[in-house]
Amino acid sequence: MSAPFIPDNAPFSAEQRAWLNGFLAGMFSRSGTGIPACAPSPAQALTPLTILWGSQTGTAEGLAKQAAKEAGKRGFAPTVMDMAAATAEQIAAAGNVLVITSTYGEGEPPDNAKALHDALLNGAPSLSGVRYSVCGLGDTNYTLFNQCAKNFDSALAKHGGARVHDRADCDTDYEEPFTVWLDKSLAAFGSTSVVGADLGQPAPSTETPAFGKKNPFPSPLLTVRNLNAPGSAKEVNHVEFSLEGSGLVYEAGDALAVIPQNCPDLVDAVLTALGSDGEEAVTTPAGELPLRLALTAHFDLGKPAKALLDLLGSGTGIPACAPHDVLDALNAATAKPAPAAFAAALRKIAPRLYSISSSPKAHPGQVHLTVGAVRYDLLGRSRKGVCSTFLAERAMASGTVGVFVHSNKAFRPPSDPSVPMIMVGPGTGIAPFRAFLQERAATQATGKNWLFFGDQKATTDFLYREELEALQTAGQLARLDLAFSRDQVEKIYVQNRMTEAAAELWSWLEQGAHFYVCGDASRMAKDVDAALHKVIETAGGKSPEEAIAYVQALRTAKRYQRDVY
Repeated sequence: MSAPFIPDNAPFSAEQRAWLNGFLAGMFSRSGTGIPACAPSPAQALTPLTILWGSQTGTAEGLAKQAAKEAGKRGFAPTVMDMAAATAEQIAAAGNVLVITSTYGEGEPPDNAKALHDALLNGAPSLSGVRYSVCGLGDTNYTLFNQCAKNFDSALAKHGGARVHDRADCDTDYEEPFTVWLDKSLAAFGSTSVVGADLGQPAPSTETPAFGKKNPFPSPLLTVRNLNAPGSAKEVNHVEFSLEGSGLVYEAGDALAVIPQNCPDLVDAVLTALGSDGEEAVTTPAGELPLRLALTAHFDLGKPAKALLDLLGSGTGIPACAPHDVLDALNAATAKPAPAAFAAALRKIAPRLYSISSSPKAHPGQVHLTVGAVRYDLLGRSRKGVCSTFLAERAMASGTVGVFVHSNKAFRPPSDPSVPMIMVGPGTGIAPFRAFLQERAATQATGKNWLFFGDQKATTDFLYREELEALQTAGQLARLDLAFSRDQVEKIYVQNRMTEAAAELWSWLEQGAHFYVCGDASRMAKDVDAALHKVIETAGGKSPEEAIAYVQALRTAKRYQRDVY
């Protein structure tokens, strides 16, 4: 008999459900009979554990809830906390703390973690009674890999916290290292689980597995269409997938994960550098395969893993600067490894996440993406974005493409259809706002909608122009502010349009509008954030300090949401 489980539609918050599920699982697992053990009250029997999550796209939140369920089986009373709702003083009183956080952009904390992150780094109460462990979710392709988690780890220690287990720095393939970290961290806190408990593994099932991350759906491509006019310096493609028969569901604001394939030209170049004909059998996540197929569909040929650099030898010709991709590393090495050893040192190819640009209410059975093809030259060689050019050049010919839905509950249109909505999405950042606008049109929402969009030139780069103008005509888009940077001598960007419309933008915010941003994290999102503060200062008559507090209040109320990359 399995433990009872609180369903998602029960009248509890996510944190309450996690606690109750953990408590029930703990009661039933410790009895050994499937019947609740006669135990003392939860306050006496279970050890308090606070699980803090910082997430930009929802992954860390999901892992925090998974950790809570497992902790409940091991004698803990877990409380899952959104970092946006947590203070340094609460952490000081928590006792046992798990921190699970992602990093985005140039080593920045997720939006919901920013206030707590800054509070801990800039001064905090003594944390001498706190025992903690940190798990970071990141991507080694970024220079400041897992910097946010590193900052939390060092700040907690600096203020007197006791690290019970070493920080886990998870790459994009995070499931196994997360599971190991959670197992050891709970044990270090004083787990009372039954020895040999199977952490995080579902019970065996004879049913056909549902499509998802571990079993991507082979989706037929319906359309790949260039949205730019001839003469554009860019190539942005509108891509449509069929979800018929998949069982996959999504909401406006979610992302679609796409399993890419490497460019055949790059695979050929790697095989040539390796001195291989590509027919050698190597071990892959899908079993034994010819090396050429393995390099095409299963291994990452981007930034080389440390294991590959170690294999090639740090003192045998590898340049001091980090190689940009696997081919760079091979070309710089003086000795070439055997195919089997080479394949064993490669990372598994990771799915690429793209903001969904359709509403399921407007396009049932389909999901749309808006993808900019990445192409550039570096070190005398042409380079391509792995997934963006796969979709642009070869995906239609491949027949189907593996996909799954990545839920992002932190990025949703207002639940109240009467609430105004302000969206800032230049370039491909328009993707989720196309979905938001379709959603609101399909549900006949009455809230006003305002979109800031920009790109290089109006004649060639006005993405979805006909759709947006039709929404204006229909009254679904109350205001559309455009910024085409290269249509005049002085470059104009979306943040300039925001400050120009400061009085009305402030009026919308005071009416309760939600403010959304999607696009480039390193420059655009920072400039838009600065413009938002300036609008609040100038039109709202606030001091810089008051503007900071106002924006933080928007974040806390989930009225300022960002989908940035």
